[in-house]
Amino acid sequence: MILVTGAAGLLGTTLVEQLLAKGYTVKAMYHHKPININHPQLIKIQADLLDVYALADAMQGVIQVYHCAALVSFNPKDAAALFSINVEGTANVVNACLDAGIQKLVHVSSVAALGRIRPGEMITEKMDWTPSTSNSKYGQSKYLGELEVWRGVAEGLQAAVVNPAIILGAGDWNDSSTKIFKSVYDEFPWYTEGVTGFVAATDVAKAMILLMESNISGEKFILSAANETYKHVFETIATAFGKKAPSKKVTPFIAALAWRFEALKSRLTGTSPLLTKETTLTALTKVYYDNSKLLSYLPSFQYTALNNTIVEACNKLLATKA
Repeated sequence: MILVTGAAGLLGTTLVEQLLAKGYTVKAMYHHKPININHPQLIKIQADLLDVYALADAMQGVIQVYHCAALVSFNPKDAAALFSINVEGTANVVNACLDAGIQKLVHVSSVAALGRIRPGEMITEKMDWTPSTSNSKYGQSKYLGELEVWRGVAEGLQAAVVNPAIILGAGDWNDSSTKIFKSVYDEFPWYTEGVTGFVAATDVAKAMILLMESNISGEKFILSAANETYKHVFETIATAFGKKAPSKKVTPFIAALAWRFEALKSRLTGTSPLLTKETTLTALTKVYYDNSKLLSYLPSFQYTALNNTIVEACNKLLATKA
């Protein structure tokens, strides 16, 4: 019996599908949006990470836990919720694992927890979030969440941590990283020449299962198939959709105007801003991730080519719209 938190998200759903395909019985825990999978070996559980009694109940009969649940937001208004869910929630999961005698935990962190603002440096697992290397409360919350996992390891829990780059896949058009596909489909005209890492949701799930099934513990791993410009990714998505590619370059001056306009509009309308200071600065930054550690620990693992990941996701998204 395996427990997956955050099972309704892009990564959680992908992970559950792979676990079921391997013959595991899975408890899929979700908060608001239920998981859209039906299977005889799937048990759906609605629970809140902040409800320690619900977590204890969810752990009953479980031997392994994949902790995918998290809040991803770069809206300053969500700062308190980020620390509540990503730090306190992770602490609760770790404590529940220790109390239930869980065999092993695989925790989903983020490359944001490594500190992404490091000009001229290749980012590795040896790096950590600091105020000078990150403009993101989200990154800080994921770093502090990692510390809860390492505290659990110190108390005897077997655990591994993954730090995925931007996860791509055919998820909800209006949710998380899949919004990238929707913006290109809607022919959003702007692009940046910023660089970051990208990885397929299927690859992240596969790596997590391999880490769970291994003897590896007390280690964390960057998961990134390739470092690429947002411009290239947008153009590849546009080609796969048969849409017009973004053609207007975002400069630092335009970006500064854009996030300030969105902040003002958000205050006036009460809606979440499409852009924030954090997201615009991140989109302009050139960040390069070293993915060699995972490949050295799991030499049989291979990443899916980024272009193939994008085309496959676009085809699946188009099929859902048909």
